[in-house]
Amino acid sequence: MKKNLEQRGDFSVIYTTNPDKGIKIAQKIYPDLILLDILMPQKDGFKILGILKKNPKTLSIPVIMLSALGDEETRLKASELYNENYITKPVTYETLRLKIEKTLIRHRG
Repeated sequence: MKKNLEQRGDFSVIYTTNPDKGIKIAQKIYPDLILLDILMPQKDGFKILGILKKNPKTLSIPVIMLSALGDEETRLKASELYNENYITKPVTYETLRLKIEKTLIRHRG
């Protein structure tokens, strides 16, 4: 995904598989949007989303959850934690790009 998003010139991407590093990056650079996988080593995406939404520095950053988990219970849990959107993998580049653009437009007003 990172490669596709950057190579097509649509987005600049900062990527990490380390959840704690991701939180620190978000607090430092305040990205326009966060794509957050649910299934990660160390901490799951729900824990990370909760941390981001409780922190005043990262509270307003829109988050799109991305996961291979497509069940209704997982989607509801994500929405309760105030994610902006939920995408089930695998996802095409076009679908991902459209969801990112719509989320950014909605967030920017």
